[in-house]
Amino acid sequence: MNAMAIGRRWIGEGHPTFIVAELSANHRQQRDRAIELIRAAAQAGVDAVKLQTYTPDTLTIESQQPWFEIPAGSPWQGMTLYELYRQAYTPWEWHPRLQAVAREVGIELFSTAYDTTAVEFLEGLQIPAYKIGSFELVDLPLLRKIAATGKPVIMSTGMATFAEIEEAVEVLRSHGAAQLILLKCTSAYPAQPSEMNLRVIPHLADSFGVPIGLSDHTLGSSVAVAAVALGACVVEKHFTLRRADGGPDSAFSMEPEEFARMVQDIRQAEQALGAVSYTRTVGEEHSLVFRRSLFVVSDMKQGEPFTEQNVRSIRPGYGLHPRHLDEVLGKRAACDVARGAPLAWELVER
Repeated sequence: MNAMAIGRRWIGEGHPTFIVAELSANHRQQRDRAIELIRAAAQAGVDAVKLQTYTPDTLTIESQQPWFEIPAGSPWQGMTLYELYRQAYTPWEWHPRLQAVAREVGIELFSTAYDTTAVEFLEGLQIPAYKIGSFELVDLPLLRKIAATGKPVIMSTGMATFAEIEEAVEVLRSHGAAQLILLKCTSAYPAQPSEMNLRVIPHLADSFGVPIGLSDHTLGSSVAVAAVALGACVVEKHFTLRRADGGPDSAFSMEPEEFARMVQDIRQAEQALGAVSYTRTVGEEHSLVFRRSLFVVSDMKQGEPFTEQNVRSIRPGYGLHPRHLDEVLGKRAACDVARGAPLAWELVER
């Protein structure tokens, strides 16, 4: 997989997982809350925060026709798409200030662009990368516009067939997106762990030769940690100050303390993955003494034969290696040997 950089952070095999806090609608239309979210995310240990750049009018139209109504089973059922996006969008005039706050606290800020006007706006802000959401993966004209910027692209793959992912990747690559990350995603809110199919992560890596990550809408952090163990280089989760405050995405968002624990768990998982190595660790060197070895377990007189009754393989590891047991049995003691003596060749008559 080719490593790539977003701002000051390298992403890919051999680099720490790039952890992204998705702010989405959790600012609840309050700029100060959005600023507080960014500061809290930085304190939780994230590498980046992500915005969503759209307006209700760039994403849909205001209509009461039945196909614009959000169906039952969705957390937003009973609303129209326009009503949801009017409640959820991040005002574009906030973006420069939020970008400055992210810079102040030392993390990256980028955004999901939902139409070509959003791309043009974000280019004016010189954001370091673009996100393509799962629902926009099929919008090939938008993909061409984003690819033409030459910026790194992170694309979620929720709902997409393999053929649709192939098509989207080909469009991005052929129009200038040389740096691409794909995110395994299950587009359900919240998603169930049983529906995550994380084994797709190494398959995507083998298929496309790019870093793979996870856009995670499950509750808790176990799925994210498991994804890292399977090779995920990016983890993106929704972030809120308090779920109890409500909002369109609050039910499947993580609070700061939860997010911080997830970051810590991911960093520990990275350490645990280590490398392919059969060299003993320092800790193991200290434990060698507790291996089994051959000991005399009964008092013996000189000339007495070694038998299975007076020689055993037991802990600790100060005696001969157990592989020598068959060689020793039947031979005689070279001297008197006390019970509990580690067996050594000088105790065996030649």
